Amino acid sequence: MPLCGPAGNFFAPSVGSEASYILAQVTWMIRERKELDRRWLWAGAAVVIVLVYFSVRSLTRERLPVRIFRVERTSVVNQLTTNSRVEPEKIYDYPCPMSTTIKGVYVREGDHVPAGKLLIALDDVQARARLASAESGVKVAQAALDAVNHNGTLEQRQASAAELEHDRLDVQQAEQNLNALSKLSATGAASAGEVTQAREQLASAQASLNAAQLSAKGRYSLAEVARAQAALTDAEANAAAARDIMSKMEYRAPIAGTVYMLDAAPTEYAEAGKTLLQMADLHHVQLRAYFDEPDLGKLAVGQPVQIKWDAKPGELWQGHIERTPVRTVTLTSRTVGEVIVGVDNGDGQLLPDTDVTVTVTTSTQADAISIPHEALYPENGKTYVYKVVHGTLQKTLVTTGTTTLTQAAILRGLQVGDEVATGTTTGQPLQEGIPIKRMQ
Repeated sequence: MPLCGPAGNFFAPSVGSEASYILAQVTWMIRERKELDRRWLWAGAAVVIVLVYFSVRSLTRERLPVRIFRVERTSVVNQLTTNSRVEPEKIYDYPCPMSTTIKGVYVREGDHVPAGKLLIALDDVQARARLASAESGVKVAQAALDAVNHNGTLEQRQASAAELEHDRLDVQQAEQNLNALSKLSATGAASAGEVTQAREQLASAQASLNAAQLSAKGRYSLAEVARAQAALTDAEANAAAARDIMSKMEYRAPIAGTVYMLDAAPTEYAEAGKTLLQMADLHHVQLRAYFDEPDLGKLAVGQPVQIKWDAKPGELWQGHIERTPVRTVTLTSRTVGEVIVGVDNGDGQLLPDTDVTVTVTTSTQADAISIPHEALYPENGKTYVYKVVHGTLQKTLVTTGTTTLTQAAILRGLQVGDEVATGTTTGQPLQEGIPIKRMQ
């Protein structure tokens, strides 16, 4: 019967050709088996590669290097640091009260002087003249007010009394004349015109008397009285100013203190208002510090302050906040609030107008469960840590207390002895469930 060869060709079999056909079939089957084995080999290799990849990845996760911190108890102190400037608590300024010549200077800059020590004397000739003129003006204004209050000066009152008496006599004389003429008119000895004239003279005399009486009772109006009172007030103010200037012709130390600014020399002419000298008790100084606006809510009166001065490294001064800001100001590119710091142990070593560093302790939580700040992970308004449990990381919710740039107090969520991850040494992010390798 015809047979089909490997290529699909039909031929008539013979003894020699049948053997060749069988051999071709066997060869073809061997070739197909090799191709199938090769495909299975490549598939197996791919599977091995995938298994190796995931195995290496698994081994890498197991070896994730993580820094570990063991939770402990310690004090958590929150502090703010800024620069500040030293200034005396009270500065005694001595400006020149008027343009004049400096007569004498009796101290030098840096002198420590006792209370009452004469510091500077000024030429007081003009000041004395001004004081005399001002005091004279007070007397004139006082006399004018007295005259207004008593209805005139003594001379005016005497003249008014004399005038009043004269008018009374005129009225009496006019009444007598009128009475006499009236009687004569009744007998026909005087005419009606003479009686009328006498009556008019009496009316005129009475009017003059009335005017004199009114003048004697109230010569000045209320406005004139107020004007006289104002004039006296002005005169007294001028006199007080003149006396004040006169009192400043000699400057004496009000307290025992140090002269730390002197800008005066004998015979020198000084303009009014020029500051000639400044002194203060340098054992009592304060600091004027500026804190950034976001930190102002943490500040309170009485908080302790530590003070450092680069000029004396290793030395520390202690202080406290005396006054917190009442408003913010712009200082270069910063929005700040001004804080006044009292120094508890100034001892005269902190010099005015020097720059120091102040550190304010805003809060302290003693014996608190604490961890490094970098172990905290905020998320959606909550705070988590990665706690180490059986060699893997467990995301744990915590409640924090006092927090600083380096530490955080934990109120709930952790116990002493617990371990938390603070990060990896490779920069890879922490994830829950990751096996870890402990790193110191």
